[in-house]
This record gives sequence, C-alpha cells and structure tokens, in this order.
Amino acid sequence: MEFRHKSVLLNETVNGLGIKADGIYVDGTLGGGGHAYEILKRLGKKGSIVGIDRDEAAIEAAGIRLKDFGERVTIVRSNYCDMKSLLHHIGIDKVDGIVLDLGVSSYQLDTAERGFSYRNDAPLDMRMDRRQKMTARDIVNDYSEMELYRVIRDYGEEKFAKNIAKNIVHSRGKSSIETTGQLTEIIRQSIPMKYQKKTGHPAKRTFQAIRIELNGELDVLRESLDDMIDILNPGGRLCIITFHSLEDRIVKSAFRKNENPCTCPRDFPICVCGKVSKGSIITKKPILPSEEEMEGNSRAKSAKLRIFERN
Repeated sequence: MEFRHKSVLLNETVNGLGIKADGIYVDGTLGGGGHAYEILKRLGKKGSIVGIDRDEAAIEAAGIRLKDFGERVTIVRSNYCDMKSLLHHIGIDKVDGIVLDLGVSSYQLDTAERGFSYRNDAPLDMRMDRRQKMTARDIVNDYSEMELYRVIRDYGEEKFAKNIAKNIVHSRGKSSIETTGQLTEIIRQSIPMKYQKKTGHPAKRTFQAIRIELNGELDVLRESLDDMIDILNPGGRLCIITFHSLEDRIVKSAFRKNENPCTCPRDFPICVCGKVSKGSIITKKPILPSEEEMEGNSRAKSAKLRIFERN
C-alpha cells in the first residue's frame, strides 16, 4: 500500500518556523515527508534537513518523495527522543528549527494489518516501530485489570475505563483476544448505547490509549522537549502539532517552564534561583486548523500547533 498522509496545519507550521535559506532543520516525525518537502522548497543550496521516523514505511516513502533534493536531506530511522545524540553523531550540534507532527499517520490507520484502526479487523499490533517485540496484543492479554484501567482512563480519558478493563479481563479468561475486531466488540458491550450515540465510535478512546501506552508516546514527548529547545540556535523555533489534550498539556507546560523557569517565591524582589529563560512562546493560544481544512481532512479536527522561539 502506498504511504499516504495529508500533513495537517502544513503552511501554518512551515511559516511558523521562520525559515532561513541556509538553515538546518529537523523533522522529528518525518512520515511521508510532507512538512520536510515544504521546508526544503524554501531552503537555499546551503540549507538542509534531517528527517527522523521510526516507521520503515515512512522512511521509504519520504526517501522517494525527497530524493530530488539530494544531499541536502539526511533520513534516519530512529525515535525523535534520540535527536540530540543522532545530530551530534552526524556532526550537527545546533539547528534552526524543529517540527513534530504527533499522533498516528493516515497510512498507519489505513493499513489494516498494522492494527491501529478499530474500523478493520486485523491482528492487535499498533507498533510504530515494527522492530519492537511488544504489541497491543500483549497489553490487552497480559496487563492486569488495574493496569488496563489506568491506561484506558489516563491515556484515553475514557469515562467507562473500569467497565472496559473488567470486560477485557473476563473475555480473555475464556480465550485470548487476538484481533482489533474482538477488542472493538468488547468495548462496544462495555459502553451504554445512549453514550455511544453521542460520542462517535465507542472504541476510539481505548484504541488511542493502548497505542500511546505501547509506543510510549507521552513519555517520549515529555522527556524530549527540553533537549530540543537546547539544540536550537538563537532565533530557532520548535513547532509542535498535537492531536489530543494530554499531548497539548505536556507541550504547553514545557514551553511555559522554558520561558519562565524561575522558582523563586513571587514576593522576592530579585531572582536568586539563577534559572534563566531559554526563549519565548510565540503562540499564546494554539493555532487551529481552518474550517476548510477540517472539512477536507477529518483528522485535522483535534490538531493544535504551538511554537517556541529560542533566545
């Protein structure tokens, strides 16, 4: 299947980078290369980009899409949390801009056998990096009821998490849960019909939760933000597109902390903690997709773009 992914908030993100013709940029979630392609179009002959992704299908697709830009593109199969050491390894210590487009790609959702979607019956997989041994099947069949409840409640913000966890454990007691279809049916039976009519597909939140847990998405984000800000040149920008409130909260909090890290009590006349601001938040409120974009791409509906500029 061809790698298809429509980049959300594409122009807003690329404009938000404030691109310098001879700058060095990083796309930490390369995907099909949509954002990288737009950045490269605006770069001069001395400008370059490093693209990072952990999905082999994304790496292959981006390689084809960006091949005309030649040596100005470096593509690495890895996780963006290793960005600092990866860049250092290829001789780069500072960059002029970084883009992260979080969440799951259209390709991953639409490729049934990847097991990301509740709309197709497929093996429970959900790995963003298929070199990883653990799959969604392991979480569904091996986590305790309490662990399942925590994951579904915290990462899916699911009102009926307790019920879903209980029914998963009950069902797997008879036979193991192997497919997305089986899991979807268990979830469906765990949520009262009157709520299902109001809130879209009943499995959406639980599938999101299991995917986040399996791929460590929130931990990776939380642990990477300070490093990414540190490797920006003065005036360099970090643009992050999130797709749900948990990601957005992490980004918002990290940006605030880096803009104003002072821990002194408010009534102190001068700062004595010695913590210095690393930059400023460009987006006091997140940038949201236009009505037109949301009509043309349903996956854009929950997207939010936040931008931070290094001092």
